[in-house]
Amino acid sequence: MTGVPASAGGGTGRPAPGGKLGAAAVNQASLWNIANILTMVRLVLVPAFVVLMLQDGGYDPAWRAWAWAAFAVAMITDIFDGHLARAYNLVTDFGKIADPIADKAIMAAGLICLSALGDLPWWVTGVILFRELGITVMRFWVIRHGVIPASRGGKMKTLAQGTAVGMYVLALTGPLATLRFWVMAVAVVLTVLTGLDYVRQAIVLRRRGLAAERAAAGNTR
Repeated sequence: MTGVPASAGGGTGRPAPGGKLGAAAVNQASLWNIANILTMVRLVLVPAFVVLMLQDGGYDPAWRAWAWAAFAVAMITDIFDGHLARAYNLVTDFGKIADPIADKAIMAAGLICLSALGDLPWWVTGVILFRELGITVMRFWVIRHGVIPASRGGKMKTLAQGTAVGMYVLALTGPLATLRFWVMAVAVVLTVLTGLDYVRQAIVLRRRGLAAERAAAGNTR
């Protein structure tokens, strides 16, 4: 005996009216957490960045400064949303899908705009976007065998890419214009090297996964 009536304690064995609706509301509310909101902000900033970047033909220093601000905010939110989601258990299916899309969208927007304006060679944009899209496809290729964790090189690559694109977005001249060339060169090198390392890890992971599956199948016979 607990001294609490069954009706008060919910012990009737029947779900409370509106129970399913309440659960759905909780699940829906979980979507609107700070990590997902930051991801949504980054997605909204992609078209905003493009509009600002291409104002007045794309060569007005003032508009380029505003475009840089939008790009910088997007890159900063990228740092915090994943950390917040993991630290406070705010991981959702939406976040898993939208976060990498937002990351690649803002970077692709910056690279394509810069190349379209003639500020950045198209081959640089092609190398970086090919790597990013290729790695995304490869993630799906090996996902049933495991997840390849982010490496230090990958984080350095992201930092170098964001810094380089941000410097190209600004209308820099003199020594800073020369510096941004070398920062982009470092970003391209890290992009290629980390991409090759990811391919190597993916192949090893898939081979181990297939071997484990064959061994499990053999044990069941």
